[in-house]
Amino acid sequence: MALDRAAVGRVARLARIRIPDDEVERLAQELSAILDWIDKLGEVDVSGVEPMTAVVDSDLPARADAVADGGDAERVLANAPEVADGHFVVPRVIE
Repeated sequence: MALDRAAVGRVARLARIRIPDDEVERLAQELSAILDWIDKLGEVDVSGVEPMTAVVDSDLPARADAVADGGDAERVLANAPEVADGHFVVPRVIE
């Protein structure tokens, strides 16, 4: 799949990055090569191949599913820089 200068410009605008005009052609070639490589991956026959969740076959130890109260709130809040009424105080982000 060949990308032109306009397509690279659209991708750059969507990614909110500024690309110098002298690098657009090189990036178009590189992105086209990457997309061609991805197309080749689609040609690989993977029928009969089980999906993997990890590279190494291992079973993780499972902990008991037990109901707990969540821990000791006083110890947790002791690490907070500021506490009010038993809660963390954080800076206001919406005005």
